[in-house]
Amino acid sequence: MLVLQRLREDKDQVIAGLAKRGIDAAQDVENAIALDEKRRSTQGQLDQTLAEANQLNKKIGELFRSGKKEEANEMREKSTQLKELGKQLQSEMEAVESELHQLLTTLPNVPHQSVPAGKSAEENEEVKRVGDIPEMEEDALPHWEIAAKYDLIDFELGVKITGAGFPVYKGKGARLQRALVNFFLDENMKAGYNEYQPPLVVNEASGFGTGQLPDKEGQMYHVTEDDLYLIPTAEVPVTNFFRDEIVNELPIKCTAYTPCFRREAGSYGKDVRGLNRLHQFDKVEIVQVVHPENSYDTLDEMVSHVASLLDKLELPYRILRLCGGDMGFTSALTYDFEIYSAAQKRWLEVSSVSNFETFQANRLKLRYRDEDRKTQLCHTLNGSALALPRILAGLLENHQDESGVRIPAALQSYTGFDRI
Repeated sequence: MLVLQRLREDKDQVIAGLAKRGIDAAQDVENAIALDEKRRSTQGQLDQTLAEANQLNKKIGELFRSGKKEEANEMREKSTQLKELGKQLQSEMEAVESELHQLLTTLPNVPHQSVPAGKSAEENEEVKRVGDIPEMEEDALPHWEIAAKYDLIDFELGVKITGAGFPVYKGKGARLQRALVNFFLDENMKAGYNEYQPPLVVNEASGFGTGQLPDKEGQMYHVTEDDLYLIPTAEVPVTNFFRDEIVNELPIKCTAYTPCFRREAGSYGKDVRGLNRLHQFDKVEIVQVVHPENSYDTLDEMVSHVASLLDKLELPYRILRLCGGDMGFTSALTYDFEIYSAAQKRWLEVSSVSNFETFQANRLKLRYRDEDRKTQLCHTLNGSALALPRILAGLLENHQDESGVRIPAALQSYTGFDRI
């Protein structure tokens, strides 16, 4: 959620930044500033009214103690009027605060100055490309056919027991999944991240804190009877560890493996075949809470770390700086990683690494104390390190040959085999 002080002090910059997302936020920003001014004015009137009432009550008490009951009773009428005015002002302020809160929750984060303007993925900027695109034989198989050939994944069994988008991994397919999870966690811990195992369901406050609610409510599985949500990413529970906290030491570096659940409503067609888009999938996440001065250096560090994982998996990839219109609601700057799918002849997203600046921290009330012991909002960042489905798809497709699939050297101690 945007900080009101920023709207007041950098109004034009906020409006220009949101325009990069294709949003004309001028009226909303003006309305938010006006509501904030009304809130502060009403708060001032309320404080003054309550102070007058307190002073009056003290005088009434003194008059009663002095035996001046008639004067005290006359003042009681004024006291009653002040109490009623106080209740009215309190009600007005709560209504204004509610309206202001609702408006602020509709405004996305302001893109960083380096974010290109644009409305769709076609306007993202490629900032780096690594590795050669493998030249495959004409009969190269897509991963879903490789999975069937070597009995690695049973998509139809998943349909039987749950529905489309819930695959069953088998044999070496299951072992490769487990190997990837352990490999990613180990690499993250070597980079200084502390491992956690969080809950897979969260309450509404947690969903709001990281910005999934109300923005992505339709994409989350909702357990209505208990009013809980299945997590779409470990980012949600892990970042919420620090909700309503004043942290003493920065940075905080966390990593967690979880299954993730996404409804992916409206997804269909050839681009969702096999592992390309699932309702349940495994992902290893990295999360950092940092001092605002260090957050963009931290973002660069996280991008380099994710790149190192793909290097070790020997997969060709590119890094994109997302344009304003393709960026998530909460992000100030996002880099996407895409690997090349040799058999499908297309790029597949496997990670997003983002800096949210104070946007999540403001919702979470996640703070630190500065040198003057005043509380300030932290910056939060996260990234996939990595999401498994398309990584597995890329490994099967890019490392296939006439006799099977080669396992990258970095994974072999985890899989216990070097070929499928």
